[in-house]
Amino acid sequence: MIVITGGAGFIGSALVWRLNQAGKDNIVIVDELGKDEKWKNLTGLNYLDYYNKHTFLEKIEKDSIAFNIEAIIHMGANSATTEKDADHLMSNNYEYTKKLAAYAVNRGIRFIYASSAATYGDGSKGFNDVDDQCTDLRPLNMYGYSKSLFDIRAFKKALLTKIVGIKFFNVFGPNEYHKGDMRSVVHKAFQQIQSEGKITLFKSYHPDYKDGEQKRDFIYVKDAVDMTLFFLQHPEKNGLYNVGTGTSRTWNDLANAIFTAMGKKPVIEYIDMPEYLRSKYQYYTEANISKLQKAGYSKPALSLEAAVDDYVKNYLLPGKHLDKK
Repeated sequence: MIVITGGAGFIGSALVWRLNQAGKDNIVIVDELGKDEKWKNLTGLNYLDYYNKHTFLEKIEKDSIAFNIEAIIHMGANSATTEKDADHLMSNNYEYTKKLAAYAVNRGIRFIYASSAATYGDGSKGFNDVDDQCTDLRPLNMYGYSKSLFDIRAFKKALLTKIVGIKFFNVFGPNEYHKGDMRSVVHKAFQQIQSEGKITLFKSYHPDYKDGEQKRDFIYVKDAVDMTLFFLQHPEKNGLYNVGTGTSRTWNDLANAIFTAMGKKPVIEYIDMPEYLRSKYQYYTEANISKLQKAGYSKPALSLEAAVDDYVKNYLLPGKHLDKK
């Protein structure tokens, strides 16, 4: 059985979708559906069972799981980079991951967990997924710190020789619709263009970057899940790995790609960045994916333009989720 925590969420549900495409439905989803519309991500997917995340953790702690677990892909977390409740992030992101990892390692269960590019902070120390460099990073927000803290623990406890930490860069694509302010700019901009005919981007407050020229490594969710599942297929590969395209693109590039996919003329307006974000803002990210490539992953990622085109035309315009078909 493959357990996917956060399985109703954005990347988690996309992992279920891709496994379904490969003919696998021996999947248990662990999540907390709450009161939003995350449940809609599950309607087109095949899986065997669902557990609330608290119920599942209780079973883990009591060692009362009644089925054989082949792998745990731990995508469940509070991913809000603006979350201010540090105790919640420590409990939900750090402590929960500690307990799942210990359970898996002690039983020889494959364990793959979501880390984040937010662990790299302002990027001044680079974006290199070298295991022993994780202790030198300085995240800019509490979310990034909660992810970094487990990376450091995994390194110091020598767990990174047995498990995989996926450092996701800027992932976008179908099934992110429930994420509110944490949705990608692609989804927000699509709705803004439909209602206002324009896209608003933050002004730059860095002398090296003009407005809209801040850069990110944008990766389509379909590529992100393929890279993640590579490690399910290759249990001999362990450690921290960046999941990105390896190429940074500007926000202006992204905006133009969205307008093109929608068949509209670009109209971009630059607005003030909120004060509270200015000291925590990443002006540049670019995944070094040489480690992933050396591990044997060779499938090229979609270009930004091709990925945005697929997302807009096949999911956003028709209003579709990922489906098992």
